Amino acid sequence: MIVEITGLRKIYEGKQRVVAVDGIDLGVREGEIYGLLGPNGAGKTTTISVCTTRALPSEGVVRINGIDVVKSAAVARTCIGVVPQYNTLDRACTIFENINFHCRYFGFSRADAKQRTEQLLEQFHLSERAGAYPSQLSGGLAQRVQIARAIAHRPKVLFLDEPSAGLDPQSRIAMWEAVSGLRKEGITVVLTTHYMEEADELCDRVAIIDHGKILVEDTPAALKQSIGAQRLYDLDLRSEGDHAALTALLEQLAGVTSVESLPSGLRIFADSADGLLAGIVNTANPYGLRDLRITETSLETVFIKLTGRDLRE
Repeated sequence: MIVEITGLRKIYEGKQRVVAVDGIDLGVREGEIYGLLGPNGAGKTTTISVCTTRALPSEGVVRINGIDVVKSAAVARTCIGVVPQYNTLDRACTIFENINFHCRYFGFSRADAKQRTEQLLEQFHLSERAGAYPSQLSGGLAQRVQIARAIAHRPKVLFLDEPSAGLDPQSRIAMWEAVSGLRKEGITVVLTTHYMEEADELCDRVAIIDHGKILVEDTPAALKQSIGAQRLYDLDLRSEGDHAALTALLEQLAGVTSVESLPSGLRIFADSADGLLAGIVNTANPYGLRDLRITETSLETVFIKLTGRDLRE
C-alpha cells in the first residue's frame, strides 16, 4: 500500500472537545484513484490534512510510500502533491512562474524546471495562457494549473480536496479527464468529494466516512449492489403522515426488497423485475399517488442510506 493509515484519530481540544477523526484504518494501492465521501464535518479534510503533514494526529500512524508523515515530514512532502479546496496560486506570478518556481523549490535546475514547466503547460492545455495571471483565469483553468503545479515535482501521491467545488459542468469534466490521465504517470490519487457522480466516474475504490469513522469501503459498483436493489421508485403522495399500511402492501410485491419513508412519500428499493411498475401504481393510487420517479441505484443512494438525510452545518 502506498498510503497506509492505521488507527488515525484527531481530537481538537478547547471549550468543546471535537473528535474529527475517530480510529480510521485504510490503505490505498499504488496507481489507484481512491475517493473519500462524507457529509460536511465527517472528517474527510482532516484526514487529508494529516496525510499531507498540515495537521498532526492525536493518535495513529500515516505512511506515504513507507515514510512516516510525522517522524519524517520533510521527506514525506517530496512524495506528496496537494491541491487544496481553495485556489492557492500566487496571484503576483504568471501561470508559467507558478509552476516553474514550484519546480525550483523542489531542487530542479533552471533548465530542468523550464523543461518540466513547458511539458506540464502542454499536457494540461495551458501553453497559450502561460503569461496570464491567476486572476485572469476561469475556475476550471485555475484548477488545472493547481493540479499541474502539484505534480510538477513528480510526487508518488496526489491529494485533491474537493477538486470540483465551484466548477461548471464543462470544467468539471475537463478536470476529470486531467485526473484520469495521471494514471499514465503512475501517480496515485486520493480525493475528497461531495459529488457522487465524480466518485463513480473516477474512483477505483471509495470509502464513505461519517462522524470520523469509515462506514463502508469498496468499489463503486460493489457499494451500489450492496443495498440489494438496482432500481428505485420514489412515490410522491398527497397524504402526509403514517404510510404504514401502504408500506406493508408494497413490501408484498414481487421484486420489492425494501421500502423507506421520504419527506414527500415513500421510496421503494427493487430489483429489475418486469411488471413491477404497474403493481406499484395500482397499489399506491388509492393512497393519493401524485407522482412517481424511477431511477437507477447510484452512489448517492448508498451515501444517503448510510449517512441520513439531515442537513449538516
